[in-house]
Amino acid sequence: MVSSPSLKYVQGLRSVFPQQDHPKIVLLDMWGVMHNGSKPYDGVLETIQSLKKLDNVRLVILSNSSKRQSHSIKMLKKLGFNPSDFDDIITSGEVSYRMLSGDTTLECGIWSAIEEINSSANKDKKVFVYGSGDGDETYCESAGWKLASVSDANLIVARGTFTINDGAQIVSKKENKHEYDEVFEKSLAAAAERKIPMLVCNPDKVRPDKGLPPMPGAIGDMYAELLKDSGFESPDNLIKRIGKPFQEVYDLALKDEDPSLAIMIGDALETDVTGGNNIGCTTLWVINDGIHSPAVVEKGDGDYESGVSAVLDYFNEVKKETTGNSLTASPTFVVPHFRW
Repeated sequence: MVSSPSLKYVQGLRSVFPQQDHPKIVLLDMWGVMHNGSKPYDGVLETIQSLKKLDNVRLVILSNSSKRQSHSIKMLKKLGFNPSDFDDIITSGEVSYRMLSGDTTLECGIWSAIEEINSSANKDKKVFVYGSGDGDETYCESAGWKLASVSDANLIVARGTFTINDGAQIVSKKENKHEYDEVFEKSLAAAAERKIPMLVCNPDKVRPDKGLPPMPGAIGDMYAELLKDSGFESPDNLIKRIGKPFQEVYDLALKDEDPSLAIMIGDALETDVTGGNNIGCTTLWVINDGIHSPAVVEKGDGDYESGVSAVLDYFNEVKKETTGNSLTASPTFVVPHFRW
């Protein structure tokens, strides 16, 4: 079994931010750390203000939401946050949109597959969408892409797990799950057969709701398996995942500053902690409000620290077995809630 590293348990951020030599860049996850989609968690608004009072600290939201930045700003306002408290708000959906639109001012690596289509005068920009059902067509068309069938598209966009949209028909999981599942399976297989590139606008694999329903990252994984089964040796060359734990969003957040000056605060081992480990920054793993909370309770059987260690060990063991990657998720600090 993979053994978890020595964990530093703290009760609040005060212990992580001493008066001197504290992190200068705070990278903040939203859902499961700051709010639950309906309201802020207790003490979070006050914690943001405590961070704002520190000298030379930059607050950056890093969200894997497939929506654009403007949507996150509206949500923050609705939940009682002041968006101007944050020096930047970066969403996977915004970065993906700017790539789709050919935005040359985007200060991170641009996926070569999109770059090639955008720069080719001979290629129509046609996209088949696994969507959220909320503005999918506008999202793509305003970036210069036309929705098309999987047999005609030269790009797949995965930005949700609720609808399938080819421009002529929208199949909704909510309205007809059987039809959705059938169309999903057939379309994904057809895309794999044609070896169409896929842009995953949210690499999360499950949503932190009851039952942990699937997210676009799961579509990316299923597509990779289909590509492997078809004999394609390097499926990741055809799949681009935008968001934590992948590099592009960190490049945008850090702005060429040393990662050792940053702290990544999040609830998910696979995205937040792993992403922070990948870039070499401090990480703070939030437990009680996040995606791993039920497993910590179950595995700890009443003992918080035992549950945390057991969940971390299990995650790293599964990661090693399924990917062959011996690098372990290794949070620097563990905290029950995002509170000062």
